[in-house]
Amino acid sequence: MIATSAHSTLGYAGKVSHVSDGDTLWVAPDAGGPARKLRLDGIDAPEICQPHGEASRQALARLALNRRVEVRVRRQDDYGRELAHVKVDRQDLGALMVREGQAWSYRWRNHPGPYAAEEAAARQAHRGLFAAGRPELPRDFRQRHGPCPAPGR
Repeated sequence: MIATSAHSTLGYAGKVSHVSDGDTLWVAPDAGGPARKLRLDGIDAPEICQPHGEASRQALARLALNRRVEVRVRRQDDYGRELAHVKVDRQDLGALMVREGQAWSYRWRNHPGPYAAEEAAARQAHRGLFAAGRPELPRDFRQRHGPCPAPGR
């Protein structure tokens, strides 16, 4: 493992061993030790119990499950997951998920998030969760319905 920058960014390689939902996966580091729970930085996927949630999870599994990835951890989130940029075959996994219409670019305040261009293209092409209607943002879904039942793992 390599620690870099003043923000203690941690980088490592590993293999994706499990996909919980459209923005959460588990990576077993090549250096050994238990699999680590990661949340893809910069995206927000539908909740697993939300419309399109299972399709988003399946898309992430198709792109990453049992594949070798490069991980760059930015920090831990409020749920103890590593918030990370993940690359598979040198491609940004977050950008791929948003481009395919399987997640939103993570918004905060008035900022459209890091994948705003990918989201705009997915919306215009009516891909994935943007195929019909106006999909509900996960944070709005959670406010209306509460959290989904905890997944196994």
